[in-house]
Amino acid sequence: MIVVTGATGNVGVPLVGALAAAGERVTAVSRGSADAVPIGVRHRQADLTEPDSLGAAVEGADALFLLVSGEVLAAGVNPSRILDVAHAGGVRRVVLLSSQVAGTRPDAPSHAGLRAFETAVQGSGMEWTVLRPAGFASNAFAWAEAVRSHRRVAAPFGDVGLPDVDPADLAEAAAAVLREAGHAGRTYVLTGPAPVSPRQRSAAIGQALGEPVGFAAQSRDEARAQMLQFMPEPVVDGTLDVLGAPMPVEQQVSRDLEGLLGRPPRTFAEWAARNVDAFR
Repeated sequence: MIVVTGATGNVGVPLVGALAAAGERVTAVSRGSADAVPIGVRHRQADLTEPDSLGAAVEGADALFLLVSGEVLAAGVNPSRILDVAHAGGVRRVVLLSSQVAGTRPDAPSHAGLRAFETAVQGSGMEWTVLRPAGFASNAFAWAEAVRSHRRVAAPFGDVGLPDVDPADLAEAAAAVLREAGHAGRTYVLTGPAPVSPRQRSAAIGQALGEPVGFAAQSRDEARAQMLQFMPEPVVDGTLDVLGAPMPVEQQVSRDLEGLLGRPPRTFAEWAARNVDAFR
């Protein structure tokens, strides 16, 4: 059995669906309701800020997909406690969803929590694989209300491109790693097929809608003030550092995702077309 935490999110939903479609026994874990969980898939409520709550979900499981939310990181949860609960339940393999920045900026305070989880997973005594995705294409959902209301978005660093990854591709890759042998002890960097700037992303959404979407450039300070309303300060500053002054390696396209999928990753334009109803 495979346990998927964060099962009702942008990665968890397609991952649970892919595993179930492949005939795997899956337990979908989330803090809330099972509304987004496919019929026939077992759902268990658990909150990783309280590691013991995971115990019932992992009982009898052999693999765990570990998605660590911002709330868990902010709470300062001991990663080893979560892994101990999983191991005690029978888990022998763990796949951690981390971040590319955990590798490219090892001293950045914004990703210290994820680096701690990587270290704990690697020292857990279980087989492990770490997935380090670039930014998610689905971050553009933050623009949905502005697009619906005004056909206009605002963002900083309008012409700086990063190779954001489609969460559906990430989920498909995670399913392959969870189901197949040969991934133990590996760290994969998962990116989209090309760097895409905020201005280009807004244009792609407009193309999917069939009408223009305007773009307004924000200053770093304007964006920072907006992001501080829902993100901790170190995370905001670390995120803006990457968005505004990415390292060359953060703009490079990794071939890891194509290797896991057996096909090229989807473009941002494909993501926008598939999710266009959110912007109508």
